[in-house]
Order: sequence, then structure tokens, then C-alpha cells
Amino acid sequence: MILNDLQITAFAKQGMIKPFFPKLIRRTEQYPILSFGLSSYGYDLRLSPKEFKIFRHIPGTVMDPKKFNPGNLEKTPLHKDANGQYFILPARSYGLGVAVEQLHLPDNVSAICVGKSTYARCGIIANLTPAEAGWKGHLTLEFSNSSAADCRIYANEGVVQMLFFSGDACATSYHQRTGKYQNQKHQITLPRI
Repeated sequence: MILNDLQITAFAKQGMIKPFFPKLIRRTEQYPILSFGLSSYGYDLRLSPKEFKIFRHIPGTVMDPKKFNPGNLEKTPLHKDANGQYFILPARSYGLGVAVEQLHLPDNVSAICVGKSTYARCGIIANLTPAEAGWKGHLTLEFSNSSAADCRIYANEGVVQMLFFSGDACATSYHQRTGKYQNQKHQITLPRI
């Protein structure tokens, strides 16, 4: 069953989302923003300004999830203007960021991260990412710019939506299994085997 705003709030009070905003935030004192916080059936996470990395081709290398070469990632600078803080994701490229919020899912709740329509309309695709029951950490976020134009991705603003699903507690949670992505820090986590 998908969780609604009342159920998400109850779980958040038990520590499922930190920090937690009980309504959608659409504006700062300075400017309008891409919304974050609680919605009717989800929660919009923010992109951290801490780091954003873009995949770059290094001649002679092949991306290998079993032996990931961090040299294929290039740190991109955080920019700031009258519209806010942002990273630039070049045309037809792929980048990694990390969520501001920390999630701590109970043993009977799993979540799926989906992209926000505002970014989709600009050609930005957020990778559909699961967070299993019992998972804890700052979610590493993956973005693809499918357009022919460079695109801004705003930091400290809504970038993806989490949809939460509950059911009976599972036999073995991600935490109990000691999953390889458990307790992700507030930084990009690279592929692990």
C-alpha cells in the first residue's frame, strides 16, 4: 500500500526522514524554488550542495560496475546567482549527487525514488532508485541529461520524489542483511560489489 501524507508524517516522527518538512516548501525569502517536503503521497528530497560528479570518457577505459574507476567521475562546481545554487549537467551526460535528507526506513516500509516532472520537462531523467525496508542513509541520486542542451540542477531544492510503500514486515530487512549500501554518508556512494 502506498503511504499518504498522514502515514508518512507518522513514520517521520519516528525518524524515517530527517530533516522533515510537513508541507511542500515552494519559496525562500529570496526566490521561488523547486518544491521539497511532504506531498499527498510522497516526499520530495533535496539535492545536496556538497558535491555533484559527472561521468567523463577516458579513452581506453570501459565502465565496469565490478571494478569502478572513480577517475571517470569529474567533480563539477557549485554555482550561485539570483535564482539559487546549482550544478550544470552538460547535454547528453550523466551525473551523481546526494540527497540532503537522511532516510531510515522501518522494516515494513520500502521506497522508490522517481524524477520530478519539472526536470523531466527539461530532459533530465532521475534514475528510478529503490530503498529497501530497513535501509538507512543519504540516497545517492543519479541523473541523465537526455537533451541537447546543458541544464541546471538546483541544490537545496526538490529534485526527486520518494514514494513509500508499506506491508507486513519482511523476513530479512536490508539492515539485517547488512546490505552493501547501508548507512550511506552525506556523500556520493560509488558502485560496490
